[in-house]
Amino acid sequence: MAKNLLIVESPAKAKTIEKILGQDFEVKSCFGHIRDLEKDEMGIDVKKGFKPRYIVPDEKKKVVTELKQIAKKSDEVWLATDEDREGEAISWHLCEVLGLDPESTKRIVFHEITKPAIKSAVAAPRTVDMNLVNAQQARRILDRIVGFELSPILWRKMSMRGNLSAGRVQSVAVRLIAERERSINSFVPVSSFKVDAFFSAKDINGKAVQFKAEGSKYNQADDARKFLESCTGAKYSVADIQVKPTKKSPAAPFTTSTLQQEASRKLGYGVSRTMILAQKLYEAGHISYMRTDSVNLSDTAMDGITSQINTSYGKEYVQVRKFKNKNESAQEAHEAIRPTNMETIKVDIADAQKLYDLIWKRTMASQMADAELEKTIAKIEISTNKEQLTAQGEVLKFDGFLKVYMEGKDDDDENSEEDDAEGMLPPLSVGQQLNLREMKATERFSRPSPRYTEASLVKKLEELGIGRPSTYAPTISTILKRGYVEKRDKEGVKRDYRVLMLKDDKITTVTEQENTGAEKAKLFPTDLGLVVTDFLVQYFDDVMDYGFTARIENEFDEIALGKMKWNNMLNDFYIPFKEDVQNTLEKAERISGEKELGFEPESGKKVIARMGRYGPMVQIGDVNDEEKPRFAKLKNTQSIETITYDEAMELFKLPRVLGEFEEKPVQVNIGRFGPYIAHDGKFYSLSKEHDPYEVDLDTAIPIIIEKRKAKEERTIKVFEKEKIQLLRGPYGPYIKKGLRNFPIPKEKQESAANLEIAEVQKIIEEVIANPPKKRAPKKKKA
Repeated sequence: MAKNLLIVESPAKAKTIEKILGQDFEVKSCFGHIRDLEKDEMGIDVKKGFKPRYIVPDEKKKVVTELKQIAKKSDEVWLATDEDREGEAISWHLCEVLGLDPESTKRIVFHEITKPAIKSAVAAPRTVDMNLVNAQQARRILDRIVGFELSPILWRKMSMRGNLSAGRVQSVAVRLIAERERSINSFVPVSSFKVDAFFSAKDINGKAVQFKAEGSKYNQADDARKFLESCTGAKYSVADIQVKPTKKSPAAPFTTSTLQQEASRKLGYGVSRTMILAQKLYEAGHISYMRTDSVNLSDTAMDGITSQINTSYGKEYVQVRKFKNKNESAQEAHEAIRPTNMETIKVDIADAQKLYDLIWKRTMASQMADAELEKTIAKIEISTNKEQLTAQGEVLKFDGFLKVYMEGKDDDDENSEEDDAEGMLPPLSVGQQLNLREMKATERFSRPSPRYTEASLVKKLEELGIGRPSTYAPTISTILKRGYVEKRDKEGVKRDYRVLMLKDDKITTVTEQENTGAEKAKLFPTDLGLVVTDFLVQYFDDVMDYGFTARIENEFDEIALGKMKWNNMLNDFYIPFKEDVQNTLEKAERISGEKELGFEPESGKKVIARMGRYGPMVQIGDVNDEEKPRFAKLKNTQSIETITYDEAMELFKLPRVLGEFEEKPVQVNIGRFGPYIAHDGKFYSLSKEHDPYEVDLDTAIPIIIEKRKAKEERTIKVFEKEKIQLLRGPYGPYIKKGLRNFPIPKEKQESAANLEIAEVQKIIEEVIANPPKKRAPKKKKA
């Protein structure tokens, strides 16, 4: 007897669901999208109301053929793709390809892959929601229009490599990072002096303990010194004590973006890794759907959470809460991300356990009681002036949700330093005399806004209303892949700061050092990203405008609700956009992000920094000069925008001749693939720890010897005339001709050293005539 065919997106999900539904259903995967727009002429007929032309890509033809065969034999076809707009569109494409009627084909959705949820969905199917399909279709078409129209303009108008691209959300994301970078570069730190006094008093056990009280801030060192001078010989007493009960409440359960942010803060995960692991947890039935902007929890989930809190910690820890979305246009009525069973503490996916633990704790905490604290504020009088010092302390009276979870902080959260500074105070009473140990006025410098992390960029995009849960990870992946942005660390620099200290009625001044500006895993715009951003802002200010981009997202939401026609919305966008495209093609000049730095004293030639074919570079001279210009590549830590004349001239010290080895000169230089040593016609790459501007002959010679030895051990045979080598690799011997490698048949590998040139050339010819089939790429480990 023929079964029901139920189609889902992923094979992992298919296995889980088939176990739940039993023998009445055959569950198959379509492996995500099965159709996409044609590449020719954008795949869109603009004149016919933006009618899309879809094709089944070659890599999906086998899947589609298999689904068609099974569908013909089945009594009924059910569609159970993901519950967001992408999933709805995939269901519609399946209807189109399999010849199903979207108005009658059963479509089911569920927030979690559990037996009750799946059974409930099967009991109450619906049909394909064409409003959601049209919203996704509008997004896909609009993004295709922007990409296909803007990218060729970049190729024609920019003097740099040809794989440039632009995108409605990606380009705006790069703009955010670029503007933050420029804000940091133009920031001038301002110093001030913060006064802290350190007193000792007895605790409840009669033991002397030290505590801190804060004073005023002074803009000038002289003002801070005058205040300290006014405190010489002073007596200190407690003028007032206030004890205030306060509460801390837990954060809402996770949405896609808050999960990405917290996984970044607490686990150090990038946005893509977080989503890969969350997808695994969802498909294995451990958590609810991971692409959501809702903080809502179902009644069933609330019952499970409160029951677990009651069992684990007691009823006094239960406090039921209903959270509301700040964003009124939150896409689809999803639930927040939560465990499907709160009794499950450990999951059977080792690499996802930490993320699951984070989700479990956040979900638990959301329905737990407030933490109750007692905040003490003591005002301390100074007998010799009218200023007062303030000491603050907190006592935790009831831990509540803090027993399970405390939300992390970003490095740009306001008042984070002050919050962390509060600790315990000893018992104090009004009128109590205090013993001053020392008073400091410490110089502190204002700081610029920090560079974005992946997670804080997601947070900013969400605040501006740009993108939706499903777009954040691919957007960040794209801008990194395109080379518009780099994720890297930045070393700090040493900075002096002054400390004025009052101790034993004497004032001293010392200079200390701090490490400032160090950053880890931050997003830096590349010179390419900056130049492309400037070009797009100049000629396509609408597309690059934050408000405009957010409005487009809201219009997609309106389409999803059936309140706006998708092709009308596209038409309103396209008419002015196409006009900008034509104007730019006609009027915009070619640009290279050129910056004039000065003139070389000896020749009088101009020194410029600009984008070249292989990245940012500095140049002395002009292409029209009789003598060819000289070029030097910028270091990874340098930028066209910030490089100085002196830094640029330093780059022309390469190539450097370090001396001689074996009666041949040893030279160091930087090439297309990085820094290297040249000796006797051979090239030896330098590792990151060796600076080509500082490396000396004593360092270079061991590198040459070591790499030469490694190469000799790797070399089996060389045919000099034909420029062919037989080499040993990690997987056995192989042939190298030019830049291409050719495998040696297994039966000839042991006797590779005996191969003659005719035999080797025959192997090369056979490989070229019958190239090995490409294996499907392995999924990257999260």
